[in-house]
Amino acid sequence: MGKLVVCVAVVCSAAAAVMLMKRRMKNCGEWGKAMAILKEFEEKCATSVGKLRQVADAMSVEMHAGLVSEGGSKLKMLISYVDNLPTGDEQGLYYALDLGGTNFRVMRVQLGGKENRIVKHEVKEVSIPQNVMAGSSSDVLFDFIATALAEFVATEGDDFHLPPGRQRELGFTFSFPVKQLSIASGTLIKWTKGFSIEDVVGQDVVGELTKAMERVGLDVRVAALVNDTVGTLAGGRYNNPDVIAAVILGTGTNAAYVERAHAIPKWHGLLPKSGEMVINMEWGNFRSTHLPVTEYDQNLDAESLNPAEQIYEKMISGMYLGEILRRVLCRMAEEASLFGDYVPQRLKIPFILRTPDMAAMHHDESADLKVVGNKLKDILEVPNSTLKTRKIVVELCDIITSRGAHLSAAGIVGILKKLGIDTLKNGEKHRSVVAVDGALFERYTKFRNCMEGTIKELLGDAADSIVIELSSDGSGVGAALLAASHSQYLGLDES
Repeated sequence: MGKLVVCVAVVCSAAAAVMLMKRRMKNCGEWGKAMAILKEFEEKCATSVGKLRQVADAMSVEMHAGLVSEGGSKLKMLISYVDNLPTGDEQGLYYALDLGGTNFRVMRVQLGGKENRIVKHEVKEVSIPQNVMAGSSSDVLFDFIATALAEFVATEGDDFHLPPGRQRELGFTFSFPVKQLSIASGTLIKWTKGFSIEDVVGQDVVGELTKAMERVGLDVRVAALVNDTVGTLAGGRYNNPDVIAAVILGTGTNAAYVERAHAIPKWHGLLPKSGEMVINMEWGNFRSTHLPVTEYDQNLDAESLNPAEQIYEKMISGMYLGEILRRVLCRMAEEASLFGDYVPQRLKIPFILRTPDMAAMHHDESADLKVVGNKLKDILEVPNSTLKTRKIVVELCDIITSRGAHLSAAGIVGILKKLGIDTLKNGEKHRSVVAVDGALFERYTKFRNCMEGTIKELLGDAADSIVIELSSDGSGVGAALLAASHSQYLGLDES
């Protein structure tokens, strides 16, 4: 009997050892799959200096094509009608209205010329109710905005001075697709960001706002209609006369720059006295065969609200970086059991991984990657993750972020190339500044450092003459500044 017990124990022990060996072999096999997926993704995201130069060249070519004719390029290269950027000499009281999402901002600034600059400014943010965003009439939305603006104007204190007999003037930042007709008029092409008031489409948004202000008894002239990128350029130029372009790198992305008016063949009007015109590139729609598009990008695009559009934006902007990470992790979980024998259900929810969460994991420098573990637990409900798994997550963050930063850098170099300032000519020294706004650039340190380093690498000897400068919240103040630089009272004695 004793021999039988010993024999059974030996058999059980051997079976357990075999099971353990099989589990280890399975784990090794699955780990190998995970690493293979990682390596394949890294290779497909690769952006060599040579490839980035090709992207920059392609951006420059598309810019040229977009300036020749409407529809001649994936880049819209929209004429903004802004031909007078702020100089710092502006004086007086100006208002700004910034409408671009579920909240809008109203702002007033008192400008004091070169000596005093912005003497004082005040801002108020107003939340737009859902029934107003999706109302049945344009009057509902614009009356709501005009009423809030009138209430804000009514709180104007003694620190703000409007010369007697003058009309208040306003810069209107309207961050929706618009066909610009002049510096102070433009028709809405389509709503985005949850707005769906059909009878506004095709209408002049400045005209709608002006009528609403008249209905509430508010006497304010809209002096400039701009988008947020043009506003950022204006704000950047006000603070630094060397600013030649502005880039938004936030939830979305776009760029605007100062072009020589005679280099715009599709411009048929009189050349502006300044000889310059700000171009709103709408660069998020850039695409090229040189972009390192992966299967994850293709699937994200196919399932998006705007398939085959905004390809560049979907590879570099804050709205999408976290979603790309989720898609790669989902494949690893399904095919390589990255999180064990189950696929976290929450990992299947699109956009559950936000780019700020991704940045927090990417910036985790603790020995056990505690932040990564906490994020996986809190967001994806993965209770226990191994250090090896956490390291893979960080590696994926690095691959996705580096690609986005590299491509952003190539886009900026493309603009510099179009302007002919990407190289030093005859040893001449010049200084050009690109103003950048947006949370992705401002708060995602690894993205920012990688982008700036790549620009320097691509420019070589010319890098010392190009400055990338943060222009935090430049669009709101920029709209007020553009109202000043396009004021009906320009040239009159401000005293």
